[in-house]
Amino acid sequence: EVQLVESGGGLVQAGGSLRLSCGAASGTFEHYAVGWFRQAPGKEREGVSCISSNDGSKYFLDSVKGRFTISSDTAKNTVYLQMNSLKPEDTAVYYCAASYLGPCTHYSGSYFDWGRGTQVTVSS
Repeated sequence: EVQLVESGGGLVQAGGSLRLSCGAASGTFEHYAVGWFRQAPGKEREGVSCISSNDGSKYFLDSVKGRFTISSDTAKNTVYLQMNSLKPEDTAVYYCAASYLGPCTHYSGSYFDWGRGTQVTVSS
Protein backbone atom coordinates (compact mmCIF):
# COMPACT_ATOMS: atom_id res chain seq x y z
CA GLU A 1 0.00 0.00 0.00
CA VAL A 2 1.18 3.49 -0.81
CA GLN A 3 -0.34 6.74 0.44
CA LEU A 4 -0.78 9.33 -2.27
CA VAL A 5 -0.90 13.11 -2.07
CA GLU A 6 -1.77 15.29 -5.05
CA SER A 7 -0.85 18.95 -5.42
CA GLY A 8 -0.57 21.60 -8.09
CA GLY A 9 -4.19 22.21 -8.96
CA GLY A 10 -5.67 25.66 -9.26
CA LEU A 11 -7.42 28.19 -11.47
CA VAL A 12 -5.93 28.97 -14.86
CA GLN A 13 -7.12 30.66 -18.02
CA ALA A 14 -7.68 28.68 -21.20
CA GLY A 15 -4.40 28.11 -22.97
CA GLY A 16 -2.47 28.12 -19.72
CA SER A 17 -0.50 25.38 -18.01
CA LEU A 18 -0.43 23.55 -14.71
CA ARG A 19 1.78 20.80 -13.35
CA LEU A 20 0.19 18.30 -11.01
CA SER A 21 2.29 16.28 -8.62
CA CYS A 22 1.50 12.93 -7.06
CA GLY A 23 3.74 12.14 -4.14
CA ALA A 24 4.10 8.88 -2.25
CA ALA A 25 3.68 9.97 1.36
CA SER A 26 4.58 6.45 2.41
CA GLY A 27 6.25 3.78 0.38
CA THR A 28 7.71 4.20 -3.07
CA PHE A 29 6.46 3.92 -6.63
CA GLU A 30 8.86 1.12 -7.43
CA HIS A 31 6.93 -1.65 -9.18
CA TYR A 32 3.82 0.52 -9.45
CA ALA A 33 1.78 1.85 -12.30
CA VAL A 34 0.61 5.38 -11.44
CA GLY A 35 -2.40 6.83 -13.16
CA TRP A 36 -4.10 10.21 -13.28
CA PHE A 37 -7.87 10.30 -13.40
CA ARG A 38 -10.33 13.16 -13.44
CA GLN A 39 -13.96 13.64 -12.63
CA ALA A 40 -16.03 16.62 -13.64
CA PRO A 41 -19.40 17.41 -12.00
CA GLY A 42 -22.09 15.10 -13.30
CA LYS A 43 -19.61 12.99 -15.27
CA GLU A 44 -17.94 9.66 -14.73
CA ARG A 45 -14.34 9.40 -13.66
CA GLU A 46 -12.04 8.96 -16.64
CA GLY A 47 -8.44 7.89 -17.02
CA VAL A 48 -6.26 10.73 -18.25
CA SER A 49 -2.76 9.32 -18.20
CA CYS A 50 -0.62 6.58 -16.73
CA ILE A 51 3.01 5.64 -16.35
CA SER A 52 4.33 2.26 -15.30
CA SER A 53 7.66 1.64 -13.59
CA ASN A 54 7.27 -2.02 -14.49
CA ASP A 55 7.64 -1.68 -18.23
CA GLY A 56 7.91 2.06 -18.86
CA SER A 57 4.60 2.13 -20.69
CA LYS A 58 2.48 5.26 -20.84
CA TYR A 59 -1.12 6.01 -21.66
CA PHE A 60 -2.93 9.22 -22.61
CA LEU A 61 -6.61 9.93 -23.11
CA ASP A 62 -7.16 10.91 -26.74
CA SER A 63 -8.42 14.36 -25.83
CA VAL A 64 -5.19 15.23 -23.98
CA LYS A 65 -2.65 13.76 -26.40
CA GLY A 66 -0.16 16.38 -27.49
CA ARG A 67 -1.07 18.64 -24.55
CA PHE A 68 -0.33 16.57 -21.44
CA THR A 69 2.85 14.73 -20.54
CA ILE A 70 3.58 12.39 -17.65
CA SER A 71 6.89 11.76 -15.96
CA SER A 72 8.29 10.31 -12.78
CA ASP A 73 11.11 11.26 -10.44
CA THR A 74 12.11 8.14 -8.57
CA ALA A 75 14.42 10.04 -6.22
CA LYS A 76 11.48 12.17 -5.07
CA ASN A 77 8.87 9.39 -5.28
CA THR A 78 6.76 11.73 -7.34
CA VAL A 79 4.84 11.45 -10.60
CA TYR A 80 4.09 14.62 -12.53
CA LEU A 81 1.32 15.46 -14.97
CA GLN A 82 2.28 18.48 -17.05
CA MET A 83 -0.82 20.01 -18.58
CA ASN A 84 -0.40 22.56 -21.37
CA SER A 85 -2.88 24.34 -23.62
CA LEU A 86 -5.59 23.78 -21.05
CA LYS A 87 -9.22 23.99 -22.11
CA PRO A 88 -12.36 24.65 -20.09
CA GLU A 89 -13.36 21.02 -20.65
CA ASP A 90 -10.28 19.96 -18.67
CA THR A 91 -11.95 21.35 -15.55
CA ALA A 92 -12.31 18.55 -13.01
CA VAL A 93 -10.99 17.09 -9.81
CA TYR A 94 -7.83 15.23 -10.68
CA TYR A 95 -6.86 12.12 -8.76
CA CYS A 96 -3.74 10.04 -8.83
CA ALA A 97 -3.89 6.32 -8.21
CA ALA A 98 -1.39 3.50 -7.91
CA SER A 99 -1.47 -0.14 -8.85
CA TYR A 100 1.22 -2.46 -7.48
CA LEU A 101 2.64 -4.56 -10.31
CA GLY A 102 -0.30 -3.38 -12.32
CA PRO A 103 -0.37 -2.56 -16.01
CA CYS A 104 -0.63 0.97 -17.30
CA THR A 105 -4.36 1.24 -17.90
CA HIS A 106 -7.16 3.77 -18.00
CA TYR A 107 -9.41 1.35 -16.11
CA SER A 108 -9.97 2.70 -12.59
CA GLY A 109 -10.75 -0.75 -11.20
CA SER A 110 -7.11 -1.74 -11.65
CA TYR A 111 -5.97 0.80 -9.06
CA PHE A 112 -6.27 0.22 -5.33
CA ASP A 113 -4.53 3.23 -3.79
CA TRP A 114 -6.01 6.67 -4.40
CA GLY A 115 -5.27 10.22 -3.42
CA ARG A 116 -7.90 12.72 -2.33
CA GLY A 117 -7.75 14.76 -5.49
CA THR A 118 -6.87 18.30 -6.51
CA GLN A 119 -9.19 20.75 -8.25
CA VAL A 120 -8.28 22.08 -11.68
CA THR A 121 -10.43 24.89 -13.04
CA VAL A 122 -9.88 26.33 -16.50
CA SER A 123 -11.68 29.56 -17.27
CA SER A 124 -12.64 30.58 -20.78
